[in-house]
Amino acid sequence: MRTLVISDTHIGSRRPVDILRRPEPLAALCGALADIDRLVLLGDLLELRHGPLYDALGVARPIIEAIGDALPKRAEVVLVPGNHDSALISPWLARRGALESPPPLGIETRTGADASAATEAIAGWLGKRVDFSVAYPGLWLRDDVWATHGHYLDRLITIPTFERIVAGAMARIVGKLPEEPGSAAAEDFEAALSPMYAWLDQIANGRAAGGRWATGAATAKAWTVLSGDGRAPLRGKALAALLPLGIAGINLAGLGPVSSKISSDELRRGGLDAMSGVVGLLGVEADYVIFGHTHCAGPLPWMDPAEWRLPSGGQMINSGCWTEEPRINSTEIVSPYRPGRGVLVTDSGPPQQLVIADHLGERPATGF
Repeated sequence: MRTLVISDTHIGSRRPVDILRRPEPLAALCGALADIDRLVLLGDLLELRHGPLYDALGVARPIIEAIGDALPKRAEVVLVPGNHDSALISPWLARRGALESPPPLGIETRTGADASAATEAIAGWLGKRVDFSVAYPGLWLRDDVWATHGHYLDRLITIPTFERIVAGAMARIVGKLPEEPGSAAAEDFEAALSPMYAWLDQIANGRAAGGRWATGAATAKAWTVLSGDGRAPLRGKALAALLPLGIAGINLAGLGPVSSKISSDELRRGGLDAMSGVVGLLGVEADYVIFGHTHCAGPLPWMDPAEWRLPSGGQMINSGCWTEEPRINSTEIVSPYRPGRGVLVTDSGPPQQLVIADHLGERPATGF
């Protein structure tokens, strides 16, 4: 079986960064699907933080229809919701939670297109020739390969992102994570993250089109403002000087621990350390763990392979993204933030990282 994994397409973004709306990247993806038996959409398929769900679905429909047409007959599509499209799975999670004795989520629970009204729409657009299902919080691609979006790492990362700080605040209510390897369940992560996602969904669905606030860009913007490259504006330098004081306050309040070190290397290492922690706490025994979420593809040839190793000896692989973020992305192929990547998993051997979209298309000057 040939499985293609892509993540973080963020279709429906209010900013012109979701490249699958451009003809060239979409054509490249569709061309790569001709010999694929299974397509895994590993989280953040839709951008639901920038506006109502129906807006993103309207943008997504022709893209999803094109993907369905490009896949071979009887191919399988598995959707794994992430944090920016948590509304795709939240109705199903709510129904499970209402059961008298709900079964544990584990590290893979499967359901059908009826997870939500939105997943039913997505299944319909893919067409009857495709087998569609939803998996959460992850799924086994092979006996030795586990894949998940990766948003659980927000409970452990030391980078002071919005979601890390809010998750830290929620932890004071629902309790901290267990510390022993294999002692945590998916529900321990969900307890602090799901309420935040529900709140953000409510804000997004009540926001007028074109609203200025968007949490999806917050980390990239903060990194740009606070990075000490010698060219930061005065306001950015002042914020950078004050950042350690703010971080100290966050840690004293018990919302961390987070660090005041913010750089591209720290973002990568922080995400990997946190993901390694998630794998360990959940007791995932895999030779390869594929995730997205951070948009930082790897390991790339210039990176230290040791950063990507799990304590068990396994390897983490990040599937990259399909969003062109001008604040941190590069069009250079060596950049881990370059969009248009994926991971190919076959019946044996290490998963292969791919550059699927060579041409990213033209970025609209004034947005969509």
